[in-house]
Amino acid sequence: MKRYLWMLAAMLLCMSAGAEPNRVKYPGGKCYMYRLYLADKQGTDYSLERPEEFLSGKAVERRRRQQLAVDSTDLPVSQAYVAAVEATGAEVVSRSKWNNTLLVRTHNQKVARSLSALPCVKRAMKVFTSPDSIEPPMRVNYRTEFNSWDTIARGNYGATEEQVRLLGGTRLHRAGYRGRGMTIAVLDGGFMNVDVIPCMQSISIAGVRDFVVPQSKDVFKEMDHGTMVLSTMGVNVPGLYVGTAPEATYWLLRCEDVQTESPAEEDYWAAAAEFADSVGVDVINSSLGFHAFDDKTLNHTYAQLDGHQTLISHTASMIASKGMVLVNSAGNDGMGTWKKINFPADAHDIITVGAISPNRLNAAFSSIGPTADGRVKPDVMALGSPAAVITGRGTIRSDIGTSFSAPQVAGLVACLWQACPQKSAQEIILLVRRSADQYATPDDVLGYGVPDFGRALSEGKSNSQLITHNS
Repeated sequence: MKRYLWMLAAMLLCMSAGAEPNRVKYPGGKCYMYRLYLADKQGTDYSLERPEEFLSGKAVERRRRQQLAVDSTDLPVSQAYVAAVEATGAEVVSRSKWNNTLLVRTHNQKVARSLSALPCVKRAMKVFTSPDSIEPPMRVNYRTEFNSWDTIARGNYGATEEQVRLLGGTRLHRAGYRGRGMTIAVLDGGFMNVDVIPCMQSISIAGVRDFVVPQSKDVFKEMDHGTMVLSTMGVNVPGLYVGTAPEATYWLLRCEDVQTESPAEEDYWAAAAEFADSVGVDVINSSLGFHAFDDKTLNHTYAQLDGHQTLISHTASMIASKGMVLVNSAGNDGMGTWKKINFPADAHDIITVGAISPNRLNAAFSSIGPTADGRVKPDVMALGSPAAVITGRGTIRSDIGTSFSAPQVAGLVACLWQACPQKSAQEIILLVRRSADQYATPDDVLGYGVPDFGRALSEGKSNSQLITHNS
């Protein structure tokens, strides 16, 4: 996530709350984090014959239903290797079983030599150096009801009428598919006031987890980016604001560090995605993307946009094989020097979403494709210039960004899957692509175009088996 956008939003929130941002020392003092790539999983305490020991019953059933095997990537990292790493004095703060990696924190850079010397470590990579100071989060005041100018009658959907109708979502909803029985994980940087804003109290929230190091004292005091993302899917106030999956259940997973920009956030993201898998999530929405970091020597390159070379994209490319659908924002770099989609928007077997304006033309800021290996990106487009969102202050606002076009699609993916439960993650992805208005003639700006979930529903109901392709 581009940190300058977060900082601007933070300043606006502080100003609206009548407060000046104050910097404090970085918690715990100067530290460094290293990503350790492990050699194998020897010594693991788990077995592929007993997946229920490391996956929930829902996750096991999801794989069974889609005929997906539990494999070695599902096995937790070897605890013997964790112990060997901790013996050097480094603290293990995160781990990824899919990538077989550990994220460790230390106050002494010399420990890196000891870590690299361990037989179980193939490679050690420094991914984070702490800043000297940060700006602490601040919870802003919220409204207990919408402003009078937010409540002008605009049909059943209210402020979201245009963005839901554009995607054919109203047809899904009229047919009774509003996300019931589906679980969506929201990977983001904070969920300001979701716990107290009245219109969000009806959202079914399964739980909250924080994967950032160090963890926040309260994710509901962090930035409201996740609040706005969640609103486009989960809020249900007929006549005022209705999201695309108002009857789904949500996990709120914080994996974006607002204060810094480092590759360690890819490790947080991977941990969040794996957690989502373990608890049986169906759809993941990620309105996050990376390519440039505080340490410019760690910046990603265009050549790496192949869905595999970076840890975050390699992780994202595995999600469909675990039986989930990832919907990720394309990025907002269309008017900058980078211009391309961010990571993990380049991943295989996901739905990457760009932003359009009401005239169905691409928003100038929406990042473009293709991937380095020539695949079509973005996949589809949704309204994001602007989109109607609910802020951390509990007010309806028009805001711009692929961050808000992606969750509109994610919510409808959940509704489509509710309607077609026999389909696999790969088949759902293909249904969405094939429903788009330029599927036959995709390009690097709009991808396959604007999806029509009503059309996807018809095809999904009539076509018992789809041949998947175009990863």
